[in-house]
Amino acid sequence: MLICHTSEETLRLRRLLGSPSHVSPVMSSNLKPSLEFSITSQKVVHFDVSRRIGTIATLGTVLLSAADAIFSTEIAHAFGFRMTEPEQTLEEAQHAISGHVRDLLQVKSFIESESWKEAQKALRRSSALLKQDLYTIIQGKPGNERPRLRELYSYLFNNVTRLDYAARDKDAELIQECYKNIVVALDDILARI
Repeated sequence: MLICHTSEETLRLRRLLGSPSHVSPVMSSNLKPSLEFSITSQKVVHFDVSRRIGTIATLGTVLLSAADAIFSTEIAHAFGFRMTEPEQTLEEAQHAISGHVRDLLQVKSFIESESWKEAQKALRRSSALLKQDLYTIIQGKPGNERPRLRELYSYLFNNVTRLDYAARDKDAELIQECYKNIVVALDDILARI
């Protein structure tokens, strides 16, 4: 146990031990403190523990209150981190997929009018729902059919992402190319499911 003494206690201790008075305060781990010294050291330890507990409590409160803002589900849903809803059945996905495909293909009207921001918004909205439906349908397929469907799924949504970036950059040529790739991928996927 490390003990630090005040200047008055240090002088008394130096006299007892015979150490010179010009030496810095005594820090010792092998001396047994007297009753007077142990009370002082207990106060210091008690003070440090209280400060430590106060600091931990304050940090805990700050982190817990910040966690609500950081890990809010509303923020996560805004970024579309959800892949599939567990409540969605295969039948529901198969029933809804045609409407979501139609919504995705209607992005073409925004592309033709060069309304890039609107095209991005419509693309993101419709592709998130289509992604959910396709994921559910692919999971319901037999294991030997899944690899090809997953490749098409990946190809489709990679082109959706490329189209989104191309719309942001207002690259009309790349937008047309990505849109054609999306149509081809959708035709191939719909033929297989």
